[in-house]
Amino acid sequence: MCSFDCSAIFSYVFQHKYLSDTMNTTETKTISIGTIHIGGNYPLVLIAGPCVIENREMILQTAKTIRSITERHRMPFIFKSSYKKANRTSGNSFTTIGDEKALQILAEVKREFHVPVLTDVHSPAEARIAAEVVDVLQIPAFLCRQTELLEAAGKTGKVVNIKKGQFVAPDDMYLAAAKIAATGNDKILLTERGTMFGYHNLVVDMRSLPIMRKSGYPVVLDVTHSVQLPGAEKNQSGGQPEFIFPIARAGVAAGCDALFIETHPNPTQALSDSACQLNLELLEELVQQVKAIDTLVKKQ
Repeated sequence: MCSFDCSAIFSYVFQHKYLSDTMNTTETKTISIGTIHIGGNYPLVLIAGPCVIENREMILQTAKTIRSITERHRMPFIFKSSYKKANRTSGNSFTTIGDEKALQILAEVKREFHVPVLTDVHSPAEARIAAEVVDVLQIPAFLCRQTELLEAAGKTGKVVNIKKGQFVAPDDMYLAAAKIAATGNDKILLTERGTMFGYHNLVVDMRSLPIMRKSGYPVVLDVTHSVQLPGAEKNQSGGQPEFIFPIARAGVAAGCDALFIETHPNPTQALSDSACQLNLELLEELVQQVKAIDTLVKKQ
């Protein structure tokens, strides 16, 4: 037997998957996180921060810098950093400084800079624990079909950001969203992060953004993971950060509601995703460019 309301899922799929062609892609629900609104015709939102919590000092300084940039350019900002990285290429890769310690640092960022925070969760137990601290629970791409995890995240009542698996078609994400909606939680974001293109490569199909937006939920473009080269460096993933700018510009022009950017003050020394994080020094230039494009798109 289903552990959740199957009828709710079937109803959701019928209304959104099979009738989506009749929907105007601008008719997206608005997800509110405090004073930040994602979707509809609201301004582009930036979700940004280092890939993983490495230490308190770096995280607080990075959050301060991003907050300063986004305030100057009047761009809504959600801080992102994973308190734990469970999906690593090698068993020897860094995972966490300690769950409790890392979550305490996220809580400090939230208090000190008055910004919402987002982190990944990998199991139902993690969803319940992280929800006590963060505003947005993120489902990693590799886990986007894990029913129990999606249910647990939905039941927390928090906003849930589901990353589209590299192996999943964009319209298949309607079913992932339906699992959360069946819990009574419709505060859902859907994120594009590239699709497998042969071995050790990803490609971003910009058609994915309007297709996922037909679900009725806001869409996010994960720019930095879109330039990742999975497993390309033998015991770790590679990346092509030189394509961050053009992919970000294209995604905003295609109508995404938020950009997800992992950024680090010294990417080559990062403990996770060192090959694809954006150098923090370049973030302000990117924010200026995408804000100008978003303003133009929203006027149409």
